[in-house]
Amino acid sequence: MTVSPSPEAAPSGAQRVLVCSGGRYESQANRQIREAIMDGWAECLGAENVHAVHISGAAASISRLRPTIVFAIGSYLPESTYFGEVCREAKKIGAVTAFWATEDPYEQDANYRIADDFDVIFSCDRWGHNFYQRDQVFHLPLAASRKLHYAEIDETVEKSIDVLFCGVAFTSRKDIVRNLMPTLRSLNIRIVGPGWGEMGIGFSDARIEKAQLIELYRRAKLVLNLGRSLHFENKRFMIAPSTPGPRTFEAAAAGAFQLFHEDTYELRRYFKADEIPTFSNKKDFDRLVERFLNAPELRLDHARRAQARALRDHTYGDRIRDVMTILRREKLLA
Repeated sequence: MTVSPSPEAAPSGAQRVLVCSGGRYESQANRQIREAIMDGWAECLGAENVHAVHISGAAASISRLRPTIVFAIGSYLPESTYFGEVCREAKKIGAVTAFWATEDPYEQDANYRIADDFDVIFSCDRWGHNFYQRDQVFHLPLAASRKLHYAEIDETVEKSIDVLFCGVAFTSRKDIVRNLMPTLRSLNIRIVGPGWGEMGIGFSDARIEKAQLIELYRRAKLVLNLGRSLHFENKRFMIAPSTPGPRTFEAAAAGAFQLFHEDTYELRRYFKADEIPTFSNKKDFDRLVERFLNAPELRLDHARRAQARALRDHTYGDRIRDVMTILRREKLLA
């Protein structure tokens, strides 16, 4: 199956967007998501119609750049982040204001900071988006970037890693891995990310850059996809996440063969069983290892299907087209 890495160019139209990011703007994860979202806007409107500023400078930039859409992204933190001034300046020039909450459902107690300022709110989590006490809140999952995450599948690369996982060692993830350890001990594993080093051979506290991660995907037979359960802000609403995180879409676009740990996640809305298999306990995991570990053609077939699905349905260009459709449907945009 051959997949084109880029779609046909979309007409730019007359819309101009100002993307502003608040919260932990300097963090690696937020920076990469911001770049990917910018890529999606550029795909839809043309790069010349897309500008980005830090939230702290957004209000001052609006009168100069005169966007038709002000699109804020990221988390609600820290407390000093203030969106009201940005939205007031946008309204002065008739711009539509939208916020994409990319950390839901982990900050629901803090959504009062944005709930009344924006015309529209998009939430990355299907279940979490129900907890905004206002109208015009829509579910918008995260995605993959053709520019940043796509990698051609190379069948000649040696698969020297049996099982790979990259990500922070949240407590929920450690619990899953400990349960799988009787099987993992007999395999060549690489579990990488802050907090894993204490677990012994095959584990590392290293932080992996995007280019390194794609190379690890190439060398891994099985890539574990483990959700997280971490509440940055929540005390009132402890909401279980439902929508797969961005790594699911990114890894698929990069050509990885994933084994997805399924608890409350709604993976089947996005990928079929012959694209990304799932497990919920050690027995299921062992069965998948037995089936796929020494079956390169079967893994390749699943990886190709998942990659095709990601590039067809789950890029940031797709998500931004959904944003534009909703804004027009809500009569906020001509």
